[in-house]
Amino acid sequence: MLEFTLEVWLMSIGGISFLLWGIGILCFGRITVRHIEREMGKEGKEPPVWDKGIGGRFGAYALIILFPNIKRHASLVDVVATKRYARKIDWYLALFLQITFAVFIVAAGIAYYLYGPE
Repeated sequence: MLEFTLEVWLMSIGGISFLLWGIGILCFGRITVRHIEREMGKEGKEPPVWDKGIGGRFGAYALIILFPNIKRHASLVDVVATKRYARKIDWYLALFLQITFAVFIVAAGIAYYLYGPE
């Protein structure tokens, strides 16, 4: 019989949130980032040159969508265009992405603190 210890709970929460975060990245990239960059391309704006294939801009887009009052100089992507092209579904996807990432990081941090190397 499986005992539900703190270690099992942390590993379960961490594993599930990691999988959900992966799903969030996939959906956010396929739906939101593709839409925003397609609309920016119609204006003649290119995606960030520094992020060719690694997906580092996903977090920047998500934070701009969630916090629309972010300052223009505080981001590595076009803040104004991102705000202009963000839809309601993009807000929900950004929220899902950030929450699953935060839960994963917190669970991993607690697990490392409690069960990591001495």
